[in-house]
Amino acid sequence: MGEITRRGYRLEWFIGDHSPRHVHVYDSKGRFIGRLDIQAMRGIEGWKPSRKLIKVIEELRSEGRL
Repeated sequence: MGEITRRGYRLEWFIGDHSPRHVHVYDSKGRFIGRLDIQAMRGIEGWKPSRKLIKVIEELRSEGRL
């Protein structure tokens, strides 16, 4: 399992988890927000991520953290 906190989001991912490649997103209070497909950059199950979250994911990808 991996976990990182950045800009008020806590992101978790599991090695060998099912497709699509995604992260579980929690707010700063630990409340589950949704799951984000990090290849397509869209929410799973109809959830729409904020632009702020998309920027965080893009940062992490460019740093090689995701």
